[in-house]
Amino acid sequence: MSLENVSFGRLSGLTARGVLLALVLATAACGSSGKGGPPPGGPVPVTVVTLHSAPVTLTRELPGRTSAYRIAEIRPQATGIIRERLFTEGALVRVGQPLFQLDDAVYKAQYQSSAAALAKAQAAAEASRLAANRAADLVKTHLISTQDNDNAQAAARQAEAEVAGATAALEASRVNLAYTRITAPIAGRIGRSFVTAGALVTANQEAPIATIQQMDPMYVEVSQASSEWLRLKAEIAAGRLKGAGAGTSVGIVLEGGVRYDHDGKLEFADVTVDTATGSFVIKAIVPNPNGTLLPGMYVRALLNEGTRNAAILAPQPGIARDPRGGATALIVGAGNKVESRAVTLSREIGNQWLVDDGLKEGDRLIVEGVQKARPGADAVPTEASPAAPAAPAAR
Repeated sequence: MSLENVSFGRLSGLTARGVLLALVLATAACGSSGKGGPPPGGPVPVTVVTLHSAPVTLTRELPGRTSAYRIAEIRPQATGIIRERLFTEGALVRVGQPLFQLDDAVYKAQYQSSAAALAKAQAAAEASRLAANRAADLVKTHLISTQDNDNAQAAARQAEAEVAGATAALEASRVNLAYTRITAPIAGRIGRSFVTAGALVTANQEAPIATIQQMDPMYVEVSQASSEWLRLKAEIAAGRLKGAGAGTSVGIVLEGGVRYDHDGKLEFADVTVDTATGSFVIKAIVPNPNGTLLPGMYVRALLNEGTRNAAILAPQPGIARDPRGGATALIVGAGNKVESRAVTLSREIGNQWLVDDGLKEGDRLIVEGVQKARPGADAVPTEASPAAPAAPAAR
């Protein structure tokens, strides 16, 4: 046998074996494909959430500052030298508690002088009264003229008027003397003193000598954009939202994200919009029994804007954005066909979207398998297992 024949025989054997191996692999592949998943274009398995309407309380978190419920700037109502300070800086004071004592020597002298003037006027009035009584008796017997009687009666009335004037002057002196002892007009915490003993103060001066702040309760002042207010009014007018007015609850979040122990109540909304910021002030009153809140603190207020009675909440994984930024959703419709919906969203509430339009109660929203689902395709829907609801946090 020649070399060529030997080589050809070997090649023929290798070729036969290769063909046989290819046939075996093809048969195995066919058997494997018969046991595999659905052929291309078959129903797509998806996970859905059936939407239900329910009442939802809408809240808005807004930045704000605390301020004292009452503020009294202490100014003297009498001129004099401060003789003594009668309070401890930073302490709680009660109504009427003495704060400062002025030198009252001059005011005491004025009071005593007014008291003496009143006594003199009262004595003169008594003499005039007696003279008028005698004149009234004498004129009846024609021992004096009618003119003399009239003069006596007029003198008596004039003496009474002088007594009234002297009484008023004495009261003014008493008030001025009392002003030399400066007292607290409100209860609260008093700050530092701006004057010391020996300082000269004047009546009704511009600069206060101390400040008292009542800090239980406290005010929280926040600003809300007028555009949001108009949107809320439109929703209330359309019947989609039941508005919340004065007296509704207001939650407080302190710096660091800590929720304050006591909720406040909405008390006042300003009627004027700030032209520079386009917002207006909302004021809430908050209990402060432990003194946690101090004037000027930065807080965040959770305002109750109202209740939407039949709200649709859609899980966020079921909402996508198109290239133009619009919100879209895929649902499983009649006959388990995939449908695409354009959706109008209002806001985030926890891990869900509040839907204004595009979805309704009973829709089966696709939350898993969205990448494989296509509008018009058949789907095999599986209801998602219920999860614990997230705490609502309106933004």
